[in-house]
Amino acid sequence: MGFPGTWMTESESVVYRVVPKCACSTIGQIMYYSDHGEFFDGDIHDATTGLHKWAIDASQEPITRNVQNHDSFAFTCVRNPYTRILSSFFDKICGIQRNGKRYRGNLVPLLVQKYGIEVGGEDGKEEFDQIKSFRRFLLFARDTIRWRRPMDPDIHWSAMSGHISTFIVNGGRYDKIFWTEHFNDGMGEVLKSIKTPKKVNLKKIPRFNESEGHGPKRAHPVEDYFDDLSMHLVYEMYHRDFDLFKYDFDDPSNKMPTGEIDLDEVHAKLGD
Repeated sequence: MGFPGTWMTESESVVYRVVPKCACSTIGQIMYYSDHGEFFDGDIHDATTGLHKWAIDASQEPITRNVQNHDSFAFTCVRNPYTRILSSFFDKICGIQRNGKRYRGNLVPLLVQKYGIEVGGEDGKEEFDQIKSFRRFLLFARDTIRWRRPMDPDIHWSAMSGHISTFIVNGGRYDKIFWTEHFNDGMGEVLKSIKTPKKVNLKKIPRFNESEGHGPKRAHPVEDYFDDLSMHLVYEMYHRDFDLFKYDFDDPSNKMPTGEIDLDEVHAKLGD
């Protein structure tokens, strides 16, 4: 299986396991900058040079060697499951993507037809009942995760623990897992732990939110989207994420973590 979703700087200063919707665009650009002294011109997910990625055939051997020998500092980043699934809905389901089309072609028409979801019209700009549509999307997301129907779960809403576990199961070990909600503290600790060819001043790094502006703006506070049934569905999908990464399941309005991440616990529970 190898190390899907793993990126590494060309200098091999650091290894990162991408978790979608968890500041991955900004992290990728920081890694690129730390080697080259400039940012990638465009979405870092489109870069095919300047950064080792598992999806690039020539990168697989150096990534495998490095990760299995634990030659470099390895890290990843997580996010509150409530805000992550909301972000996935507005970006991937309601939004028009970089190529000017809907995400995954026939996915949105399928959701409109089978689950009665509205997405704000052809361009995503019309008014619609965001709360009702989001709750129907949650049913769809649960169906994909639990029964792999009507399709396999998408990387943007499959559980963070699933992404993070592939790295461990195949012989990797994390030195740091930090929260998107405390990004500067976490990324700062990573940068202090490694030597980079180019110095990175975290205070001057812009946020590369590549999904910004794709979809409609969220019209309500986070907690308004989650009634009792929605919370039940979220727990069914993400109970390990809440548990391992110390987020508050009982209060969707509290996006901040409630305790410290125990790396030994993460490796023990996700290494099976």
